[in-house]
Amino acid sequence: MTGFVSFVGSGPGDPELLTLKAVDRLKRADAVLFDDLSSGPILAYARAGADLVGVGKRAGRPSPKQHHVSRLLVEYAQMDQRVVRLKSGDSGLFGRLEEELAALRGADIPYEIIPGIPSACAAAAAVGIPLTRRLTARRVQFVTGHDVSGQLPKDLDLDALADPTASTVVFMGKRTFPRLLAALTERGLPTTTPAILAESVSTPDQSIQRTTVADLAAQLAQEISDRPALILYGPFAES
Repeated sequence: MTGFVSFVGSGPGDPELLTLKAVDRLKRADAVLFDDLSSGPILAYARAGADLVGVGKRAGRPSPKQHHVSRLLVEYAQMDQRVVRLKSGDSGLFGRLEEELAALRGADIPYEIIPGIPSACAAAAAVGIPLTRRLTARRVQFVTGHDVSGQLPKDLDLDALADPTASTVVFMGKRTFPRLLAALTERGLPTTTPAILAESVSTPDQSIQRTTVADLAAQLAQEISDRPALILYGPFAES
């Protein structure tokens, strides 16, 4: 017999931001494979007796290989288990969802995808701003700050990211932002562009800092905390 896998977006960290469908799947799961940012109070919704397996990946820390995570999903499902793959934010945004879907399809295992609140939306809400502004920021762009090797991706559309009229959110970009900004300023992004560093969004450790792209890059070149963060910049980030 074959089980079933639910890819559940857990949102940015606050358990009150879970969807009703996400809570339902956690309560009925035989096994929950969770990311680091999806642990803590969110796991309190898991069914008593369910296997809880940490498979999170964090930059600069030892973490499971992707093929191992995919294999676990397949093995649990092949034991006729109801499996929840719990990912932070929305699982379709920079969450290695594609690799895990491919593994399930290859093993002919059924699945569903339950969206979660993206951390970018939660960060904007925490600051008290919209991600768009009707007159000055009509386009939103999400980008990852590092590739599979942890370096700044070489195939970024730098002209688009330097657009001063766009709302830009950089995921996982604290270590590479100084290099990114150097490339963007060469393409015309003003160094005075408003920026926000949002760390540990929607958790008790949340920290929000308003600054400019130049000052933020200088700060990150000197010191980087280990808290998960988003960098937001553009006209929407103005006070």
